[in-house]
Amino acid sequence: MTSALRSSWNNVRLTSNLQLSSMAAAGDTQLFEESVSITTLDHAKYDRVARIGATSSDGTVVMTLDINTELYPCAVGETLHVVLATSLSMDGSKDDSRGWRDVARQGLGGEATLADMYDYVCHGKIYKFEDSDESGKEEFIKVYISFGGLLMAIEGPYKKLTSLRVDYIYLLLKKD
Repeated sequence: MTSALRSSWNNVRLTSNLQLSSMAAAGDTQLFEESVSITTLDHAKYDRVARIGATSSDGTVVMTLDINTELYPCAVGETLHVVLATSLSMDGSKDDSRGWRDVARQGLGGEATLADMYDYVCHGKIYKFEDSDESGKEEFIKVYISFGGLLMAIEGPYKKLTSLRVDYIYLLLKKD
């Protein structure tokens, strides 16, 4: 093998390894990912906000979410793809040095982020964990998150939700 070919081959391997590690890092920031079907929609308290109830396709995760339906209209029976992530950066780097509003959008000349792939994005704080006290659900936990007053509660298996033991998180939604 010639030295030019060997050098080219090493560059290809290096580039592939960097792309794989970048993809793995972005995957590390995504703590929860699930497709859920909307089962209830309640507009009783507010005009622009509805509380939706949703269940995962396998029935193990139940979610309640307050959502601004003026910005993101929803209907019973629709399927949403839900992601909870610690960062919007594609490379998995933390957003600590900048606020969530400073994260640039790809269309404005900035770097691409996870937000570019979703229709509804919120930043919030996980404020409570609760072990399920119902009989037969010993390994279930409930996680409570506030997105500036819009609340979310997720109940499901400990194995799926234990990674949510962080302070701040991004909610990303899109319709399937």
